[in-house]
Amino acid sequence: MWRREKSLAERDERELPELLLRTLSQLDGASLILAPGEIAIYANSEAENLGVLKDGRIQSEELLASVRVVRRTNLKQTGTVEIARGPIGEGKREITVNVIPLSEDNLVLVLLRDESEAQRVHEVRRDFVANISHELKTPIGALSLLSEAVLGAKDDSEAVTKFASRMQIEAKRLTDLVQEIIQLSRVQDSDPLQEAQLLSVNDLLKEALDQCRTTADSRAISLTFAESIDSRVLGDREQLTMAVHNLIENAVNYSPPNTQVSVSTSIDKDIVTISVADQGIGIADAEIERIFERFYRVDPARSRETGGTGLGLSIVKHIVSKHGGEISVWSSENVGSTFSIRLPIQSIKEDEA
Repeated sequence: MWRREKSLAERDERELPELLLRTLSQLDGASLILAPGEIAIYANSEAENLGVLKDGRIQSEELLASVRVVRRTNLKQTGTVEIARGPIGEGKREITVNVIPLSEDNLVLVLLRDESEAQRVHEVRRDFVANISHELKTPIGALSLLSEAVLGAKDDSEAVTKFASRMQIEAKRLTDLVQEIIQLSRVQDSDPLQEAQLLSVNDLLKEALDQCRTTADSRAISLTFAESIDSRVLGDREQLTMAVHNLIENAVNYSPPNTQVSVSTSIDKDIVTISVADQGIGIADAEIERIFERFYRVDPARSRETGGTGLGLSIVKHIVSKHGGEISVWSSENVGSTFSIRLPIQSIKEDEA
C-alpha cells in the first residue's frame, strides 16, 4: 500500500488539500484520486485490497470508461462494475462506483464500495434456512424413531444396546452435518482477500495431510506428498487448509483399502496447481458436473458408511472461488479421480510494493 507522502511525492508534485484527505480517510469503502492519464496519486488500502489498481493504474476497462466520461462531461457518474477476484476462475466482485470531477487540476475522485458482501449475507441466510430444513430431517427423524424403539425395548438389554449404538451414529452424523453447514455459511459470508496473509503452499499441504493421517491409517490408505518448489499465495490460512483437507478426506473416503492418495503441486507462469489424486471408485461422466452442488453424493450408500454430508466439495469450490482461483476434476470409473485447485501466485515484488 502506498503511504500518502510516498504516493504524492513520487506520483505527482501537486499537494492535495488536507481537508479532502481527512474526509476520504473517514469514508467506508475504497477511494482513489486520479490525475490526467488515469494515474492514481492517492489510494487508500481498500482500493488496493479490491484489486482495482496495479502499478498505480486502473485495471477495470468499465471503470476507465466511466472516468473518461466524467473528464469529457465534467458530470458525476454512478454505476456498478464487476472486478475479477483473480486472474483465473469465475470469482467476481460487484462494485458500486461513484466517479466525481474535482475542479482543481483536472483531478477525478473515484469512490468504490463492494456490494457483493451484502448480497452474500442475504444468500447465506436464505440458503442456510433451506439447507437446514431439507437435510436435518433424516437424522432427526432417525433419532426420534430410535428413541421410541429404546423405550419399547427397555426390558431387552441387547435391543437397547443395538438401538443406542445406532443413536450414537445418527447423533455424530447430525453433529457433522451441522458443523459443515456452519463452515459453508462462514465461507460464503466472508471475504478472505480483505485481510489476507502471504502463505506457503507446501506448509498448507503438510498441515492438511497431517489432519487426515489418522483417518487414512484407519482405512489402510497411504498418503504421499511429492514436495516441489514452494510458492506463496495470498489468502486465509484456515480456509485454504480446509479446502485441501476436504479434498484429501474425500479421496480417502472413496478409496478401497491398500491404495494411495497422492498430493502434488506444479507451477505454470504465475499459477500454482494443487492436485489430489486417488485410486478410488471414480465418478461417472454424468455426475461430474454435479459433484460441487450442496448435498450431492456420488454414492449415497458410501456416504452413509463414511459419514459424508455432501457439503465438502461445495465448501472447497466456494473457498477456491473466493481466493480468485478455480477447481477442476478428472475421473474415470474404477480407476480414480484427480481434483486440481489452481490459485494465483503472489510474487515477492507484489508483496513488498
